[in-house]
Order: sequence, then structure tokens, then C-alpha cells
Amino acid sequence: MSALIYQIQKNALQSGKARTNQWVLDFAQSEPRKADPLTGWTGSGDTQSQVKLTFPSEEAARAYADRNGIAYKVIPTPPKTLKIQAYADNFR
Repeated sequence: MSALIYQIQKNALQSGKARTNQWVLDFAQSEPRKADPLTGWTGSGDTQSQVKLTFPSEEAARAYADRNGIAYKVIPTPPKTLKIQAYADNFR
């Protein structure tokens, strides 16, 4: 069982930054998905891939994974860059 630990990113379509300080432990799929012959929907018997755990910090997520023997990979948060510009720049 392996997992990814990453920080929630801001939605590009909204300006709010709610819950962007939380970290997520997301389990990887352990078996491939297959198509159901009757309906055509894809699915698998793996229920761990449906679980997402949230933590207040990266250290808390790492501690949980270590305590429960879960192999994990941490995806670092990219640095935030601000593009400072003024409305007057549109007319230069």
C-alpha cells in the first residue's frame, strides 16, 4: 500500500484560498480498473483508492503514514509567484 502526500492547491477558477493550508494523504490504486461488461462503467475492487485523509500539516501526515506502515511519497508545494501589474500597463 502506497500513498501520496501533497498540499491542496487553490482552485484556478475561484479567488478563495480556503483549505489551501491542509495536507492530503491520498492512496494509490493497487489494482487496475476494468470495464463492467453489462453497463460499460469502469471500476475496481480496490476501496483504498477512494480514501483521502486531510491533515493540518505535512509532519502530521508523515507521522500518520509512519505509524501505520504506509509507504509514501511527498509532493512538494511549488513556490507561489505573484505577477504584479497595474491597470495602466494595458495601455502602454
